[in-house]
Amino acid sequence: MKDFWEQRYGQKEYAYGTAPNVFFKNCLASLTPGKILMAAEGEGRNAVYAARMGWEVYAYDWSTAAAQKAEQLATAEQVKLHYQIGSLEDLTFSPAFFDALGLIYVHFPERIRTANHHQLLHFLKPKGKVIMEAFSKEHLAYSAQNPAVGGPKDIGQLYTSTEIETDFSNCTVLQSLEAEVTLDEGLYHRGQAKVVRFFGEKS
Repeated sequence: MKDFWEQRYGQKEYAYGTAPNVFFKNCLASLTPGKILMAAEGEGRNAVYAARMGWEVYAYDWSTAAAQKAEQLATAEQVKLHYQIGSLEDLTFSPAFFDALGLIYVHFPERIRTANHHQLLHFLKPKGKVIMEAFSKEHLAYSAQNPAVGGPKDIGQLYTSTEIETDFSNCTVLQSLEAEVTLDEGLYHRGQAKVVRFFGEKS
């Protein structure tokens, strides 16, 4: 799987574009800047946007190619990122270090999803915010009709709102829904999609 992402992010073009995810952008606009962790951030489109909005941004991804392109984008936008090459297991932040957590199309396998979400939440301060958008289990029908919209082909790596609300049960739900949206994000998120959106505040 790592080789897959190195190949995807190794292309000249940005796989998912350089503009931030719409839901992430809208949620971030309601918050006071602080420290934010962007999980499995890829080529940095959301991290760089957050930095432009005044956030101190930390990000990680296991793809070296992704990290290089994120740093290139940050340089072009004249912002700084703290970008770590590695996986969730490699993170050594103190508990309650971050004011916000961004998970934009971060799809953990079902067997480790809940544990990983709990580990990420461990790094978040009380009253810290979780911003998530990911593909719904119902998205399989959309990607079958239009492969250009992307998304995992394994239903075990797709989510429902109930699963996400359960994983983040110690958060006050500010917004949680499954919605049909039209994606226009780079080369690999193009067309009608079914997504899960979650915006919550840690208790």
